[in-house]
Amino acid sequence: MRLDLKLTGCRALTMDPARPAAHTIGIWQGRIAGLDEQVEDLSAAETIDLGGAVVLPGFIDAHTHLAWNGRRTVDVTGLDTVAAVQHALADAPGTAWIEASGYDRRIMDRPLTAVDLDAISGDRPVYVADLSGHACVVNSAVLRQLPGITSDGWLTENEQLAARSLRLPYSVDEVVDELRRSAEQVLAEGVTMCAEAGIGAGLIASSPLEALAHQRAELPIRVQLMVSAHVLHDVAADPADGIARAIDLGLRTGFGDDMLSLGAMKLWTDGGMIARTAALTEPYAGSDNVGQLAEPEELMRAAIADAHNAGWQLAVHAIGDRAIDFTLDAVARAQSARPRPDARHRVEHCGLVRPEQLGRIAALGMIPVVQPTFLWAYGDDYSEIMGPGRAPWLYRGRSFLDHGITVAGSSDRPVADGAPLRGIEFMVRRRSSGGRAVGQDEAISVEEAIRAYTLGSAYACRKEDVLGSLTPGKLADLVVLGDDPRTSDAIAGIPVLATMVGGNLMPQRSA
Repeated sequence: MRLDLKLTGCRALTMDPARPAAHTIGIWQGRIAGLDEQVEDLSAAETIDLGGAVVLPGFIDAHTHLAWNGRRTVDVTGLDTVAAVQHALADAPGTAWIEASGYDRRIMDRPLTAVDLDAISGDRPVYVADLSGHACVVNSAVLRQLPGITSDGWLTENEQLAARSLRLPYSVDEVVDELRRSAEQVLAEGVTMCAEAGIGAGLIASSPLEALAHQRAELPIRVQLMVSAHVLHDVAADPADGIARAIDLGLRTGFGDDMLSLGAMKLWTDGGMIARTAALTEPYAGSDNVGQLAEPEELMRAAIADAHNAGWQLAVHAIGDRAIDFTLDAVARAQSARPRPDARHRVEHCGLVRPEQLGRIAALGMIPVVQPTFLWAYGDDYSEIMGPGRAPWLYRGRSFLDHGITVAGSSDRPVADGAPLRGIEFMVRRRSSGGRAVGQDEAISVEEAIRAYTLGSAYACRKEDVLGSLTPGKLADLVVLGDDPRTSDAIAGIPVLATMVGGNLMPQRSA
């Protein structure tokens, strides 16, 4: 046997307990052929000495938004005055919609309104997206097309979706360009697979043809598509099948190949903390606001049951503890009515978890898909709006693991920094960008944090048989780092030297 590639002189952390470390990796036909003595005597078409670099399995981002992240809009990130936002938008090119992203109402001198946008937009519709993805500000040209909605321009959740729907769809060519831009970025951060969290319809949708855009894009990373539950529709299946609603042809989780496949069905049960719409059992500190559930409970419960019955893995967006209560109740009811062993239903975000909810998550075998960089970026704010009693419950780590719960790491890019090394550092240090300690009892070890972004995310995406560890027989996806996260004092700053997908090594371009 002649290998395609042999990597020597590496310090590999394999994440495989059967062989935790290796110094030589053999690759053949896109898979790991063997480690160390298993391949040392084999010849190879190419041998690369990594000079002592650290090698990890490729990072898997289990919840991200590639198209949204790659979209070209006016960037108003960090702008904190109405005048500054107006100035940024006034020169927007073209004659159609003016779209902006990165708006943060919390830092503004005063909230942006439709009247402010009218002053610089003329007849052009304007859509300024809140950085959370759960709110926006629009001008009067948009409000006039939304009968029954009374607003000063600030829209959240379903009202935001109504405004967003006026702009959609983006063309397939636009989405392809967005995907390719994002793929280049994530590769530079060591990410080899992404789960695109919600295509086809809903808040994050770009087009009803998004799957086609992914096919056409032929990205250099692996992608798993989460289909929005909004596209479920009645089907005339045999009553014996027990499937009332599905997507066309009965497609479900697992369809596709190792490069592009269908993952979970995405459902929303509440909003977000930045927009103050995540559903809580007790109000946000200093207010009487408890957030909101996304839809009437009977509609959400029916969607969860129908998707479960149709064989989908569920990815249920639930940030606040009240939304998590609803999610656990609805999933338990669906499983009781139609048991599915190893369904691996997921709780996307799982942001505020009361102590008594931990056992229920474990008992149902659900997987929290967390975004540690939320607390790095917004931990100061989140701690204030939760108060000292609830802040330690935010985006847990140690408590999940101690209850035997698999944790999957992700980013929700572009809502926060998408770099896995940043997320790993937060899971270990539990300190915000402002230096604030956030739930330090939830800190985990470096290896446990790496596991969340490798084997944990692979398990959440039902790919642990082929990804997540450097194990012979698995796909040859890996990341080469300039330092060892286990000993580094600045994990987020470790350089990513190269990323490999399916045996194709892509060194980082020099600046």
